[in-house]
Amino acid sequence: MVETEDEAKTWIKEMKIKYKDATHNCSAYVVGIQKEHKFYDDNGEPHGTAGRPILGAIDSLDVTNVAIVVTRYFGGKKLGVRGLIDAYSQVARDALESSEITCLLVTSEIRILTDYKHVDRIHYLIKDNGAKILQEVFLADVEIQVSIAKNQAEPFVEQLRMFAKQANVI
Repeated sequence: MVETEDEAKTWIKEMKIKYKDATHNCSAYVVGIQKEHKFYDDNGEPHGTAGRPILGAIDSLDVTNVAIVVTRYFGGKKLGVRGLIDAYSQVARDALESSEITCLLVTSEIRILTDYKHVDRIHYLIKDNGAKILQEVFLADVEIQVSIAKNQAEPFVEQLRMFAKQANVI
């Protein structure tokens, strides 16, 4: 797993140095929550026959923060364009399928300020929406910091607003 584009580039460079005696070290990576950084390199193979199939294997599993280098030593038999595409694609898929894939949950942190009489209801909304309390501070008012899945944040905040409006705390 790589976490940044620079980390992916560095790792690929290290693999190319480690296997510098290889005929080809073809690579691809996808990095970012929205998969905003994608790259592939054919490393001397005919255009589109190595890096693109590796990238295609990554995309087919809908994963991110991954870099792959496929190292090839020429064995005397020419594979042809179709053979290269199939070989690089299959090796990349095999590597991904044998790897441990970790699920990444993108979260939002929300700070809630309330008075003591509404804490129980706020706790109920937090639990009901699958949010996690990160911190609670009890002073003159109660400040609650929660973490919630990013795709649940907007509906959760809307529920908090509706409650605040009904409780006349706005």
